[in-house]
Amino acid sequence: MTEYIIRGGKPLYGEIEISGAKNAAVAIIPAALLVDGVCRIENIPQISDVTLFLNILKTMGADIRTVNKHTMDIDCRGINAGEGPSEMMRAIRASYYLIGAMLGRFGHARGAMPGGCDFGVRPIDQHIKGFKAMGAEVDVMDGMIIADTPGGRLKGANIYLDVVSVGATMNIMLAAVKAEGKTVIENAAKEPHIVDLANFLNSMGADIKGAGTSVIKINGVDHMNGGFYSIIPDQIEAGTYLAAVAGAGGEVVVKNVIPKHLECITAKLEEMGAEIEERGDAVLVRRTKPLRSTNVKTMPYPGFPTDMQPQITALLAMAQGTSMVTEDVWDDRFRYVSQLSRMGANIHVDGKIAVIQGVEQLKAAPVRACDLRAGAAMVIAGLCAEGNTRIEDVHYIERGYENIVEKLRGVGADIVCVSSEPGDDKPAEALA
Repeated sequence: MTEYIIRGGKPLYGEIEISGAKNAAVAIIPAALLVDGVCRIENIPQISDVTLFLNILKTMGADIRTVNKHTMDIDCRGINAGEGPSEMMRAIRASYYLIGAMLGRFGHARGAMPGGCDFGVRPIDQHIKGFKAMGAEVDVMDGMIIADTPGGRLKGANIYLDVVSVGATMNIMLAAVKAEGKTVIENAAKEPHIVDLANFLNSMGADIKGAGTSVIKINGVDHMNGGFYSIIPDQIEAGTYLAAVAGAGGEVVVKNVIPKHLECITAKLEEMGAEIEERGDAVLVRRTKPLRSTNVKTMPYPGFPTDMQPQITALLAMAQGTSMVTEDVWDDRFRYVSQLSRMGANIHVDGKIAVIQGVEQLKAAPVRACDLRAGAAMVIAGLCAEGNTRIEDVHYIERGYENIVEKLRGVGADIVCVSSEPGDDKPAEALA
């Protein structure tokens, strides 16, 4: 077992470098399946989800060469079957992007239903709706997705998404770039990683217009050649560190960011009393006064991101006054609240709404990461709490945060990663 132990109460000072965007990387890597050549992808984050995706492609026959720790050459010309390794696909939510990519390249796809973090039902009906509109026959049976195109190639179509879905928007884009004719996605999601995927595909020879708006138009092409591409910085990683400083206090420059992508997050942090300064491709965050309460509602971009909801809830648990957080994207995303309550937080959840009465001080306690972003919230709470906080199930955190322990230690946090046996009360070996 691997755990984090945090001695809280220390303000943070210094600089933190942000890695490449997880949510872009897990779509861009399978998108390499569509390319008839070598893709050199830079700014790849070193996280477990990316490692798993690269191993999935290797298992399928891709030639992947490491240029440096953040740059890979990916050549998928050797893959000749539209079937992914089922057990590996079950381990990651974003594996559904393989279905769209395989359909686009081979006209058929077969793979396991995806896994990943479990915080409610996350259907893929809108993905399937898009595939069927382009001529695929899709069945879901015994935990498998089986899709075939009778004519061998998808055909462009007009597709209206019933709900704004990031995953469906990106998956339909992957399927459509080599379809015959024009595909139009209406009510499309607008997140930065959707734009990044479109830019990657366009740099390889695709013809996509409108990414970042509610209408995306894709003219199918016959071939896409290899090339170079650098993934954007991670909006949520940056937001998490900004929130950590807002909670623990201090002053940190968060580097390698796109400030525009962070406005939905920094606006709320400023409402709560943090000071934010944009510095080109960096953002300075400072907090010297007590946190103030505010209300937050998660929404599709450019609204407040659901992937930052647990982190800001951890902050609001220490803010003066009463706050309300409304989760309007995913069901059952407040499961982590019981962990914050163990640390003394006063939070009442009713369906999609959490009412938070701020407390003066959180107290250290043994807690667990329920999922990726909930785990980040536990880290923030531990940095602010009085005493030593032990966090279990940190493998969830490492799905999306590169070197989180080292980055926090670099700005003065007292955090170590330890390995221990189940039931141990003491760390067996400090790893960081």
